[in-house]
Amino acid sequence: MNLPDTSPRALLEHLPASMVGPAELALRHIQRGCFQRSMSLLVMGSSLVSALEVGYEHYRGGYSNPVMYTPVMLSSALTVAAGGAILSRRMATTWMRWLSFVTLADGVIGFGFHIRGVARKPGGWRMPVTNIVMGPPLFAPLLFGTSAYLGVIASYLQREEDMERFGRARSGVVEMSSRLRKADFREDIRTGRFQKHLCKVAAVWTLCSGMESWYSHYKDNFKYKVQWSPILLTPLMLLATLGSLRSKRMANTLLPAASAVLMLDGVVGTGYHVRGILRRSGGSKKPLYNILYGPPIFAPMLFAACGLLGALAYLMRRER
Repeated sequence: MNLPDTSPRALLEHLPASMVGPAELALRHIQRGCFQRSMSLLVMGSSLVSALEVGYEHYRGGYSNPVMYTPVMLSSALTVAAGGAILSRRMATTWMRWLSFVTLADGVIGFGFHIRGVARKPGGWRMPVTNIVMGPPLFAPLLFGTSAYLGVIASYLQREEDMERFGRARSGVVEMSSRLRKADFREDIRTGRFQKHLCKVAAVWTLCSGMESWYSHYKDNFKYKVQWSPILLTPLMLLATLGSLRSKRMANTLLPAASAVLMLDGVVGTGYHVRGILRRSGGSKKPLYNILYGPPIFAPMLFAACGLLGALAYLMRRER
């Protein structure tokens, strides 16, 4: 039995006639790697969310260690750099690129500090479940690097106007040269061929986000059944992303479906977290206090970001 074609281009046929033209143009830009401005806008938004999230999480920790200021400062700086990258090609390939690399390194260092924080609790790693649940959020520093990773990718992309400037001649030269030499990863990014790479990254971040959701909701004793949703969806997304490394059909079927469900779950989770904040004593009359000490308002967005990475992988071309 022949299964229907669910590739991105095939799905364009099912859109309303008025939307086919703009959607096809957007897909061409994405699949040729000509969307640096758009990606920079996404980096700017996600960096701002990261700055707010880590800012009040570390405020709850009293900024007991000066290193706790670094992710707030770096993500704020990356927000500004990404905003500048929308307007300037040079800003994208300099400030945004190197700030993204530094922010990624800071996330790894933060992960080490959080491991140390768990080890320093009574019982240390002899009581792993209790101390991971009650200690500093173990995988939060790695998830903090999501916007930085997107910034690195954005810095190597081409600008939207480059597709019109270089046209078919440039892509033809790239296609021909790729047969004569081993494909360079940076060139793959520039030409929109990094689907498998995005799948690997989405798998790692989904696992971290799923673990983060598990022990955060475990603290609340899974008071609401919906709190199980990110834990149950994590294996589905892992199957979709890892399966897509071997199977192009899975990348065109299960991957977009799982990614869409993760993004929807993140939106629903944000709604529940907002409701949880409003239900605290004082509600909207004490917004700052209740945001600081209520459910983390931006955490579900990190889970949705894993779905966004998967959706972007679905739209990309596969490596040579």
